[in-house]
Amino acid sequence: FFPLEHIPVNIATWGKNVTQSSTYGHWSAEQAIDFNPGFRKSWSSCSSTNNQTNPWWRVDLSSVYRVNRVVITNRLDCCPERINGAEIRIGNSLENNGNNNPTCAVISSISAGVSSTYTCNDLEGQYVNLFIPGDSKYLTLCEVERRNVDFEVNYSKKYAYI
Repeated sequence: FFPLEHIPVNIATWGKNVTQSSTYGHWSAEQAIDFNPGFRKSWSSCSSTNNQTNPWWRVDLSSVYRVNRVVITNRLDCCPERINGAEIRIGNSLENNGNNNPTCAVISSISAGVSSTYTCNDLEGQYVNLFIPGDSKYLTLCEVERRNVDFEVNYSKKYAYI
């Protein structure tokens, strides 16, 4: 038997509210927690904002969790540079849509289809945001999962471990 905290559970799907700053076509925020990474048909299983200033995506975990690490896997089909400069924010505030919460990491770049791990040093929060500051930016997410005490977010494969 394993202690309860070691049973894989997708905590992101417990979120009562998944939202993003805008929605590109049918790429809704909820598609980032649909258990489909979107490598074949990203348009049917990923979330994406419109081209805009300061795009963001947020999941409300409905409770406060400690975030140890975030693993982000970039999209494979196109546009891997879109993730450049994204900030992973974790906290309890909804000020500025949660984008003022403490920063876990800033993503300089991730090659197409590659995963990168970011250490969050046990940041505590109810909200996990991904935010790209600047003009004319898209934010695309294909999967958000939580396993054990780890939380996975996918930017067209972003895994954020809580």
